[in-house]
Amino acid sequence: MVPDDKGGGLMRADLLTDAVEGLDEALAAVDGFDEALVDGLLRPQPAQAAGLAGLADAVAGSPLAGRVAEAAGKTAAGAAGEDHFVALAAARTALLGSVHDALLARIDEAVGRPGAEERGPAPTGDDDRAVNLLIAARGWLCDLARAGWRGIDHELVAGATPVVSAMLPEPGLRRTAALLDGFAAELAASCPGATLERVPVRRWADLWARAVLLTLPGAASAPAVTGATGRLLPLGVDVQEHATAVQAQVHGVFEPADGGVPRLVRASVSAPKPDSVVGAGLWQLLRPHMSLLAAVSEGRAVELDAMPVTGEGDLVWDDERARTGEPADVFATARVALPSAVAAPVAPLDRHPVRIAVPVLLEGYGVEEGEEGSVLEVAGVRLAVDVDRVPAAGPLTPEAVASSGACVGLLRWDAGRFLLQPLAVERTVRKKGVAVHAGAWAGGTTDKAVRAEKAATDAVAVLRERAGRLLRK
Repeated sequence: MVPDDKGGGLMRADLLTDAVEGLDEALAAVDGFDEALVDGLLRPQPAQAAGLAGLADAVAGSPLAGRVAEAAGKTAAGAAGEDHFVALAAARTALLGSVHDALLARIDEAVGRPGAEERGPAPTGDDDRAVNLLIAARGWLCDLARAGWRGIDHELVAGATPVVSAMLPEPGLRRTAALLDGFAAELAASCPGATLERVPVRRWADLWARAVLLTLPGAASAPAVTGATGRLLPLGVDVQEHATAVQAQVHGVFEPADGGVPRLVRASVSAPKPDSVVGAGLWQLLRPHMSLLAAVSEGRAVELDAMPVTGEGDLVWDDERARTGEPADVFATARVALPSAVAAPVAPLDRHPVRIAVPVLLEGYGVEEGEEGSVLEVAGVRLAVDVDRVPAAGPLTPEAVASSGACVGLLRWDAGRFLLQPLAVERTVRKKGVAVHAGAWAGGTTDKAVRAEKAATDAVAVLRERAGRLLRK
């Protein structure tokens, strides 16, 4: 990955293309169950029964074996109860969790970095949960499974509305409520299911299984939080934009003040987004909430004083506990601090291949242009660049990646292969090395070519004024 004389060891890029034992079989079992959900489990057909049996066989050697075998048999006979659906959701989640773990182990081996820490303190529970609301939510999800995605209609989907409305006032249930609300909205937009040309089979099965498990008491408990004191060295910003919301997630290396082992951490901020705010204007929505974005834009470290951090490595950002520090070059951090940084453990319900986002540094690669965009050739191995994740809210472009010689990015896995999402690149301009960062405009930009910044400033000012008038009324 990084030459030895620059503080690291060489990447075993060939490991990223080698087959992972058992991976295809685990995914095939998940696919079989997901297809069974398409037409519903009220009266399963032989093909659906085979998918259920395949799921049970895949976990036959695990502690789930007995419950899942019973659940698969009862469901195939059209006699499944809620407990059976919970067991099937647990088996599916466990299989994808095993895929997640196998892929992370392969990445750790390829980059030569320490594996994740052991699990920290257990999540904090809530003894006063509204158990009846969780039971109601589980009942609705089981009705969905019986109907199948082809059998959904507006009446069935609307059954989630009173449950979500009752959950939202309960702080401990908002995570589950938000998932149910978003899931129901997607389903409502696709009703009636019988007319769908294409069903998002994996996505809806993911949402369904996660929601089912979150209805179990304690599953949605808040993770344990401790205090982090030391220096945060940012690596880059991952911007995620949707039609009505935007999130910026900063990845970095945390160096404890007591000289402990450096750790990989994340800090996120999100905000609602109107349609009129796009591109660089997104920072107008996010900037007031996190001083870290300014530090990232200026290329500086951040000194933390008892900053809350979860056992999964997520900083619960509080500007009062942060102070801008000395200049900190991203590529210096990646060369010196990143190779020894230890990842935090992943919460059980978050163990899914789509959640993989491992910070890495690549140097000395070649760049090829193909029909699907740039491909980096690393030690004789071709690694595709995930250009769809390069945000329009920064100066980093696919063209900058194509002309680069070094890249800090997130290693992801999608559609059966590893991909690189660039966060920052180094390129040569007029014989000088120049760094280009996805989050360079987070603290603001004076570039006259970036018109979205000024347009967003005006739009956000108008929206805040209108909101203020409504609140005053």
